Amino acid sequence: MSASLDFYLTQMKTAIVVQFQYRVANYFYMIGMIAEPVVYLVVWTTVARAQGGTVGGYTAEAFAAYYIVWTLVRNMNIVLTPYAWENRIRQGDLAAELIRPLHPFHFDLAYFAGWKFVAIVMWLPIAVALALIFKPALDPTAGEAAAFVVALWGGFFVRFGLLWALGLVTFFTTRVSAVFELYFTAELLLSGRLAPISLMPQWVQGLVNFLPFKWAFGFPIEVLIGQLTPAQIVTGLLAQAAWSLFGVGLVWLLWRPSLRRFAAVGG
Repeated sequence: MSASLDFYLTQMKTAIVVQFQYRVANYFYMIGMIAEPVVYLVVWTTVARAQGGTVGGYTAEAFAAYYIVWTLVRNMNIVLTPYAWENRIRQGDLAAELIRPLHPFHFDLAYFAGWKFVAIVMWLPIAVALALIFKPALDPTAGEAAAFVVALWGGFFVRFGLLWALGLVTFFTTRVSAVFELYFTAELLLSGRLAPISLMPQWVQGLVNFLPFKWAFGFPIEVLIGQLTPAQIVTGLLAQAAWSLFGVGLVWLLWRPSLRRFAAVGG
């Protein structure tokens, strides 16, 4: 346990140092990720004003709060995508990773977790600028702020485990784009990215509770903007823990069968 903790801390420190060396590149990358929620923010605030000030209980200022928090959640949820597995296999990188003493899952999880600290620091001035422009209605309690921190990392763990497991599909077929795009389309529509989940039809609101997408995106946002009761927050945190364990279990279940299909290649 001590050795594993030391490894995680070292790998996270390495990620922080490396990513701070590429500050400009990271900022341009973050701006690209932030462009999506800013577009949604402009659209929904415009709709709210056109509808007399509110849409589904959200004012323009409430939409501003939702999507400004969304920009942080979006950057926290950047993880190793399944497409990266294609490059790992094609370029021979995975063959080198397999001879390391720890499972590649640990290397990726520790590195991306360290990267998140850089993302948070770099996000802060962007959030201040967006707040000055759009004037969000955001006044969380101390409890909501604390729960948000937990939910923010919980969403990261949910998405990391599931996408890492999804990446193992590349061991079985070279035509994986359709599978990945289907997953990402479902995530886009059912996560609270396009619009707050409370604005969706009732049957959709019921459905998303049984899928992982909401717990990675919409739930952390709703925690901070004060949309949830304490009981709903606890339920959501438990759902995040369950989906995180599900992702890890899926990786454990698929890893050995996937390796049996692995053929090392490289230049």
